[in-house]
Amino acid sequence: MKELPLIAPEETKVLDLTDETKFADNGIVSRTVLNTPHSRTILFGFAEGQELSEHTSTQHALIHILSGECEFNLDGKVHTLKVGAFLHMPPNLRHAVQAKQPFSMLLTLIKPAHKSESGSGDGHC
Repeated sequence: MKELPLIAPEETKVLDLTDETKFADNGIVSRTVLNTPHSRTILFGFAEGQELSEHTSTQHALIHILSGECEFNLDGKVHTLKVGAFLHMPPNLRHAVQAKQPFSMLLTLIKPAHKSESGSGDGHC
């Protein structure tokens, strides 16, 4: 059974992300917080030593580190991110992440806007 998002797109709700974050021994736990036609927000809990190998995304990614510490490899350059760090990654950026200790993060993926066929898409002629 697929888990439903913690927040439905049409509802107003306050969450305590500390309480909602789940960790697994030697694993990564992800939970969808919100899923809309234009974005998806996912809460991650990483056990120490866990990693996501290098990959890319076609979407903008916003990452907020909520607890612990990790290393993000962004297009070959390693960055240590700690609590409170906020990261924007544009589409198609090669990246990987490794937990240096248990850590949690909130990831928001934003689908690129599609330009209208009749112009620039900004409402101007």
